[in-house]
Amino acid sequence: MSSVEARATAPREGAAGPLQGVTVMVTRPAHQADRFCQMVEEAGGQALRFPTLEIKEARDTTALDALIDRLEDFHIAVFVSPNAVNRTLNRIHGRRQMPSGLKLATVGRKSAQALERLGYQVDICPPSRFDSEALLEQPELQDMQGREVVIFRGDGGRELLGATLTARGARVTFVESYRRGLPDADTDRVLRQWSRGDIHVIAITSSEGLRNLYEMVGKVGQFWLRGTPLVVGCERMLDTAREMGFKQTPVVAADPSDEAMLEAVQKWAEKRKQTHE
Repeated sequence: MSSVEARATAPREGAAGPLQGVTVMVTRPAHQADRFCQMVEEAGGQALRFPTLEIKEARDTTALDALIDRLEDFHIAVFVSPNAVNRTLNRIHGRRQMPSGLKLATVGRKSAQALERLGYQVDICPPSRFDSEALLEQPELQDMQGREVVIFRGDGGRELLGATLTARGARVTFVESYRRGLPDADTDRVLRQWSRGDIHVIAITSSEGLRNLYEMVGKVGQFWLRGTPLVVGCERMLDTAREMGFKQTPVVAADPSDEAMLEAVQKWAEKRKQTHE
């Protein structure tokens, strides 16, 4: 695993805004954090980068390559994340053309945008609430009798999507496009900032990332972590935070996108400001 150092990015010179005086711990994977950190800084805040997930190559690409070679056997391909899009399309482009009759579906808007940047039209994507439940509400996924569906995802993950489509009559194949790992992080700087009260809120978009963060910071850090406000990317994370003993109920963003997470952080900051006035 690569060593990950917590890095704080100062607000832009002269920046003033709703996050002035606020340090936000940003937990997105290192290669996905730049845009959100920039948005935090433009809002006057300080972004402390501390990735809690590392995206890695699938352990064995044999199954992925074999499935890619028979993509024309499928009616719908579902991509659960931008990582699934990028890792899978890299393999596809190295082997063949995308079948013209294959419908492309994504769980979220960022995955759809990743496909569109590569020149593909997305056929099925929820208009809001970017999760498996919202995707399953789409009319194209109701009558699935006799349909062949492939779901590109990381190692593990939720089974709801596949189980529901199977119950509706589809034959579902899961394939691992990438895997998630725990970064080998140097937590000293984070612990020093926590001890000074200099971490005000944590932005985190998955239960797995939250559990990883809890493991990464050790026992001393866990004490401070449970007392730090959270802004989370979905309702399901409320149960995770409750099970882990967090003292405050997290603020839930409308979805895990950068825009929605920033809006939720700003709402938290405004409420904090009113409380302290």
